[in-house]
Amino acid sequence: MARRPRAVPEPGVLPSRDVVRLFIRNAPGRVGKREISREFRIGPELRAPLRALLRELAKEGAIAPAGHRRFSPPGRLPDQMVVRVTGTDRDGDAVARPVDWTGDGPPPMVLMSPERRGNPALAPGERVLARLSPIGPGKYEGRTLKRLSDEPGRILGVFRAPNRLVPTDRRAKAEWLIPNGEAGDAETGEIVVASPLPHAGLGLKPARITERLGRMGDARAVSLICIHGHDIPQDFSEEALHDAARARAVPLGKREDLREVPLVTIDGEDARDFDDAVFAEPDGDGFRLIVAIADVAHYVRPGAPLDRAAWTRGNSVYFPDRVVPMLPEALSNGWCSLRPQEDRGCLFTEMRIDASGRKTAHRFGRGLMRSAARLTYTEVQDAHDTGQNLGLSGVIPPLYAAFRALLGARQARGTLDLDLPERKVVLDEGRVVSVAPRPRLDSHRLIEEFMVLANVAAAEELEARHLPCMYRVHAPPSEEKLEALRVFLHGMGISLAPGNDLHPRDLDRVLQKVTGTEQAPLVNEVILRSQSQAAYSPDNIGHFGLSLPRYAHFTSPIRRYADLLVHRALVSGLKLGVGGLDPDEAARFPDTAEHISATERRAALAEREAIDRYLAAYMADKVGAVFAARISGVQRFGLFVTLSDSGASGLIPMSALPDDYWLYDEGTQSLSGRRTRMTYHLAQDVEVRLSEASPVTGGLLFQMVSPARAAPSEPKSPLRGAAGERRSRRG
Repeated sequence: MARRPRAVPEPGVLPSRDVVRLFIRNAPGRVGKREISREFRIGPELRAPLRALLRELAKEGAIAPAGHRRFSPPGRLPDQMVVRVTGTDRDGDAVARPVDWTGDGPPPMVLMSPERRGNPALAPGERVLARLSPIGPGKYEGRTLKRLSDEPGRILGVFRAPNRLVPTDRRAKAEWLIPNGEAGDAETGEIVVASPLPHAGLGLKPARITERLGRMGDARAVSLICIHGHDIPQDFSEEALHDAARARAVPLGKREDLREVPLVTIDGEDARDFDDAVFAEPDGDGFRLIVAIADVAHYVRPGAPLDRAAWTRGNSVYFPDRVVPMLPEALSNGWCSLRPQEDRGCLFTEMRIDASGRKTAHRFGRGLMRSAARLTYTEVQDAHDTGQNLGLSGVIPPLYAAFRALLGARQARGTLDLDLPERKVVLDEGRVVSVAPRPRLDSHRLIEEFMVLANVAAAEELEARHLPCMYRVHAPPSEEKLEALRVFLHGMGISLAPGNDLHPRDLDRVLQKVTGTEQAPLVNEVILRSQSQAAYSPDNIGHFGLSLPRYAHFTSPIRRYADLLVHRALVSGLKLGVGGLDPDEAARFPDTAEHISATERRAALAEREAIDRYLAAYMADKVGAVFAARISGVQRFGLFVTLSDSGASGLIPMSALPDDYWLYDEGTQSLSGRRTRMTYHLAQDVEVRLSEASPVTGGLLFQMVSPARAAPSEPKSPLRGAAGERRSRRG
């Protein structure tokens, strides 16, 4: 047990916040209420206040959730833990990350020691129990204690005849050797899966090709790499497909008949499923709103093959050329898609708001609806701007009037509204035609506000009835991230309110200061990086970014398993019929929350990597061209830059900078040349030349073209003398 900190309270007295935080920081492993109660001799009468205290500390980022109702200090790894191999270093040795990482920011890197002679090398995907030793900030050395994977790791790569395998993951810095007779029938340029072979001595690690997936350059090669690289399930079991094929129309029965209400779906032009519909009308000084959601719970019952498939996937995954759905097409594009002029079962919430956008009442029900129209964001916005009615007299104006009221309520409570344009990749038979930011219209924000209100109503309903709820939680930024953000903003002449008790409106004021300036994209990006990662949890700590005390996902059960659980809880709690929450399922909420949070992160990473690979393919014929860019990251090994036109990002390695002795200053986020007295800093506009584009990995490398500005003196940093300065020298 950890050494008891000073200022220990008397037995039976709840310890202070600082004492609990210090105890968790000094503990050798994860800590829960049991360990704290034993250490400070806390009786049952104080368990509830202790639980509330731990929630508050987690909400502030002072402690980090580490499994079901257990906590650890932010960012620290234990002496032994399970890690998953994610890539290799330049010598071919494995690089791993913790499997159960719940801290802010990227997980620490674990550099695995080489395996013993005669053993297969560790390959991406393998899990091992490792003994960890810190070797630097965010870095550990790992020694394999036990290999835990049922099967050897897989290497996804492109075969280059006669004997090389080039990994598709940019985190893999070394190629693999395919010995004679181990290539199967693979041809050069094919995407393949390989398994490591036993090895002895130095040199490239050997592997055997076990599966051929397709040719690099084919129309769907990019998404194929991302799907296989992240082990995203594609195929449904025969039993699940059979369940989906048996689905039929929902009868009216005891449902409320909403078929005369002109509910409409509003989605993007390229949307593949339509699972939410909206309606608004004036109601006294305010508005009556209805948000109707496809009744997935009617078709997907707890424990059934369809449910097991949905739980395993956790969510749908969206790529520019395809969707990997959470549920089979018979449901996702069929009975659970709110097609116009077709009867569909739904779960709905009817809400009333006043003129200021404050929700005054809500109720939930199960209904039968008929969508009046399938509309797109663009045509709804055009109709609003021009006064057209799209053949739906009186439907569009109340939606926008209610939206303006909701927007006023959002601004009054003070939320964090980041402006981060989403890149849209346009394909033609697999070839990238263009890459451009998706427009952000008021019609997009309208739907967002309606969905947020419905999500809040769902969380409030379940909490008021003391029913299980899968909350969507978002903790405030940690102390360390806030301090780093303050240093960054100070370098730009922007101050941030002092203290750790920050409100989202404090960050939003910063965003408003830079709106319309050249610094706006970078400030938005840096503030995003300072945020904790949103997740699912049965324990509510609120949603910092939306400035909401309770929030749960309700509006998209066809593509998010969390929403399906919320639907089931409402169905059982409100006695709305079949398909409610099973008690055993409710007991598994903590494990399910960890699982679906992980599948969400997996999907986001795969989708982002797909965009990066498409961008690299788009840039491949532009090697040697010069582009306007902005420095978007500064590290001791080089500079990250983002191109102004396409938003593509890549690295300028230290070797591509002018010959000098470069000093890295973490506090000012800059690289300064000792001899030339030149400085590169965050947000600086530069010109760069594309030197390499790899569609296989999605990596882009650049060279600096425009000169850096001369520095009158060496940069000063409040962190200098500690971890603030790092020296790097080209070559």
